[in-house]
Amino acid sequence: MRRIEGVEYGAVPGFRPLELDLYLPDGESTAGAVEVPVIVHVHGGGWRLGSRRRPLPRLGADFYPAMVRAGFAVAAIDYRLSGEARYPAAADDVRAAVAGVAEIMASHGVGAGQVFLWGDSAGGHLALLAALTGPAVAGVVAWFPVTDLTAMPDTVDPGTREALFLGAPAADVPDLAREASPISHVRADAPPMLIMHGDSDTLVATTQSVDFAAALTAAGGSAELVLVPGASHFWDGAEDVAALHRRSLDFLRKIVES
Repeated sequence: MRRIEGVEYGAVPGFRPLELDLYLPDGESTAGAVEVPVIVHVHGGGWRLGSRRRPLPRLGADFYPAMVRAGFAVAAIDYRLSGEARYPAAADDVRAAVAGVAEIMASHGVGAGQVFLWGDSAGGHLALLAALTGPAVAGVVAWFPVTDLTAMPDTVDPGTREALFLGAPAADVPDLAREASPISHVRADAPPMLIMHGDSDTLVATTQSVDFAAALTAAGGSAELVLVPGASHFWDGAEDVAALHRRSLDFLRKIVES
């Protein structure tokens, strides 16, 4: 596996450069040969914390390498956090990464095949939103995502993660909150989506995923919903997190092979 750190994928005046890390298969340049499918990974952290360098803790340092061993390249991205810029900044950044990842990979000698999105928690929200409102992707994996900002427990407190992301409490900006919610953009031609959520999640209610999957299916889209017994946020309480990772990779591999 080759790791290329600090690749700039975007520049917004007044902000730090937008960067990603590439995880690529070993070997000579694949340009002109078989294209490698790529996962654009979006980290969580309530839109205000987190880094591409620190993926989900319970999977440790093997999180990205396991994706590469499964036949994918990975673009692990950072995006503007809520302390830097409010919505739609983070969503714009994810869309920009998706739009530019093939060219970035080509500049490092690797042809990009199908592009996928994968995110957890706030990153799952951004992955779903970008997939529904941005450049086309082939599929999405979202772990314990926020899907409806208007249905979060506290829509009036200006100090919640959601309010900091939006720039105001959801109750004060209902139209903006709906626009920023993936559930508002479900459509029949959406890419296939795997939604995984712990059935004991106390930070982001399981209903966020259940309602989103139902809405996408009702719209004619394809949603596979997996509720993980005993698991809370970040897969705390889950018996085998590595198995959840493998199941997610299997979902994407089936799309590649179809």
